[in-house]
Amino acid sequence: MRVARPSFPDELAPLVRRGAGPAHGLLAGGLRRSYGDSCINDGGALIEMIGLDRFILFDRATGLLEAEAGVSLADILKLAIPAGFFLPVTPGTKFATLGGAIANDVHGKNHHRAGTFGRWIRSLSLLRSDGSESVVDDDDTSGLFAATVGGLGLTGVITRATLQLVPIISSNMAVQTIPFGNLQEFFALSAESDSSHDYTVAWVDCLAKGDRLGRGIFTRARHVSDDDLRVKPRGGPSVPFDAPGFLLNRLSIAAFNEAYFRLAGRARQATVSYDPFFYPLDAIGGWNRLYGPRGFYQYQSVVPPAVAAEATAEMLRTIAAAGQGSFLAVLKTFGDIASPGLLSFPRQGTTLALDFANRGGPTLWLLDKLDAIVREAGGRLYPAKDGRLPPAMFRAGYPALDLFTTHLDPGMSSTFWRRMTS
Repeated sequence: MRVARPSFPDELAPLVRRGAGPAHGLLAGGLRRSYGDSCINDGGALIEMIGLDRFILFDRATGLLEAEAGVSLADILKLAIPAGFFLPVTPGTKFATLGGAIANDVHGKNHHRAGTFGRWIRSLSLLRSDGSESVVDDDDTSGLFAATVGGLGLTGVITRATLQLVPIISSNMAVQTIPFGNLQEFFALSAESDSSHDYTVAWVDCLAKGDRLGRGIFTRARHVSDDDLRVKPRGGPSVPFDAPGFLLNRLSIAAFNEAYFRLAGRARQATVSYDPFFYPLDAIGGWNRLYGPRGFYQYQSVVPPAVAAEATAEMLRTIAAAGQGSFLAVLKTFGDIASPGLLSFPRQGTTLALDFANRGGPTLWLLDKLDAIVREAGGRLYPAKDGRLPPAMFRAGYPALDLFTTHLDPGMSSTFWRRMTS
């Protein structure tokens, strides 16, 4: 893969013309926090956008921010928080770029209130491989805005964007933690909390069975009003080497889940900084090395509300029976706010995200089983987090795919896209 690292906007157009020519085309990339192959272009060209990270305009009265696509969410927070603003939607890492957040139409813990990141983009500039550059806004009727938001970088290179930030009085969070004993209790807590709290999320013990199926720890939060507008990024330890693969087994994961449920699952309320609440893994450098040299598969699905309880229970039963549990199993309900992108992942329903240590055939067998449950439920998987999404599953889960392809830039491609369309 050929990689270019521009530092100035006028370098982009020549790079796009050169990179878009070969068979495997061109892709723009950011900080590469996607777990799958949607940010990879094997055999082709990649423009690394992180050198194009300048702020262009910030209206401190309205919170409207215009910036180059390579600026990170971390840098946006450094600018926005002291001025009394925050990201309207944020994923679980602040080490993602503005362009990447748009291309994946990321979601966060407040989907039931705010929807996806793309809903807060007021306009974006798109450089196409034919040399044309246009500005499309959220009122665009051509369909190009809808194709670009969540479009995995396949409609052109996003060069800059205008984002609407949201006002805050404090960067601290009032966080309430509530243990729940089974999946039914989760859904009751979620329904109650969505109407009273801005942010909700749950950790679930995916190895629990029987009456304890789906037990976990529910967290709900809102911004407080203590006038503390300090930026508080945390430092932390780094994992210095790959953990031996044998450490991650059914017994060790079950022991961890049991201990975590008992120790962290006490009902409590606390005021904490935004950083540990939104970005717990950012404090651990190289945390992925805990999964060993073979790495891991992330699996995130969403299933519709009518079948969410049944489908989620079946997924958890399948995982528990396979004995391939996950330390990081996150359960949340998405609200009914429509996502703006044709290929946006979130939809109303329940989303379950898990990390599985890569054990080869047995892990792929389990993921195939989960695929069958999700597809039967009429759900979909998240391309940004899945490196083995089957093409048929992708087509079934994204009914606007044919419309999206009419807006493809013929010079853009990725390993993911070729895998889906070969």
